[in-house]
Amino acid sequence: MNTNKLRRLSSVALCALICISAAISFSGCENGKTQSATSDEVATTSPVPASTADEATAVGALESLGIDASTLGIEPNILHDTENAVGFQLEMPNEGDTVAVVHTTLGDFTMRFFPEQAPKTVTNFINLAKEGKYNNTTFHRVVRDFIVQGGHCGNDENAPNGTSSYGTEFEDEFCDKLFNVRGAVSMANSAQDTNGSQFFINQTSAEAYKNNGGWAKLESNWENIKTQLLNYKDSNLLSAFIQKNGNNCYDTDIVPEEVQSLYEANGGNPYLDGAYNAVDRGHTVFAQIIDGMDVVDKIAVVKVDDDDKPVENVVIKSIDITTYSPQTTQTTSQNTGTTSAE
Repeated sequence: MNTNKLRRLSSVALCALICISAAISFSGCENGKTQSATSDEVATTSPVPASTADEATAVGALESLGIDASTLGIEPNILHDTENAVGFQLEMPNEGDTVAVVHTTLGDFTMRFFPEQAPKTVTNFINLAKEGKYNNTTFHRVVRDFIVQGGHCGNDENAPNGTSSYGTEFEDEFCDKLFNVRGAVSMANSAQDTNGSQFFINQTSAEAYKNNGGWAKLESNWENIKTQLLNYKDSNLLSAFIQKNGNNCYDTDIVPEEVQSLYEANGGNPYLDGAYNAVDRGHTVFAQIIDGMDVVDKIAVVKVDDDDKPVENVVIKSIDITTYSPQTTQTTSQNTGTTSAE
């Protein structure tokens, strides 16, 4: 069989795969210049590295199917957080913690950060915000009952997810205690370790999550994915399948019951979590909305075109990096010396 026929057969096989991918990526650009990271690093404690047992669990499904993860470049480095319980991200921050107040043309919302679990990602966002790089960017992708996505900085065609404060794409930071629940703020990407400046907010409500099939649908999807992995494990199409369906390799067999309950109570998009993905794919959760989720919901229902881009721009006017104070309804700005309504 000649090379052209092989290529045609490979293409047909790929098209026949059941594709349920919901990758969060967008290659649009907005005006701006590439910037290097500043010295404004976030003070953190040292992350606890994943143990050997934890790493084995992350790729255990592949091994059980007779697939050598290392040959596919799958080497999970998941942060195993022993200090916090499932659901801690929904708690209010401590007094003095750094938060961000995002001012948009449809209102303001406030989010807390997780610098101990995602130090590089948090530093990236804060640096870009302080430098004004997010100012006048838009929410360019809006999907009701799913996500609102924005924050594309720069116009570098080699940075499809926006230019980071480091000037280059940077690695994912997955944690087993942070999840893409409703209100979680995560990094957009187009593949493994391709983070830039773009972020998205999970907007899926508990009702929408249930109406979309809930946990039962996730379990069914995973059973289907395992069948596909078995079918292609000895084929040169395996890598292409994983690349195309990586977000759907969410291993429901190893997800704790309390995580299932968290999603059932709050909504969100579990299959975007990297910590329980069998092929080390997912989206880094680095912040959580603590006030103004109604504004996010307002953004989520604007009229959009066929590419999910709002017909009328929803603009991020500015972002204030502030400190949280539970005793008052105001926070003191670190970068402007002014006060911002929380």
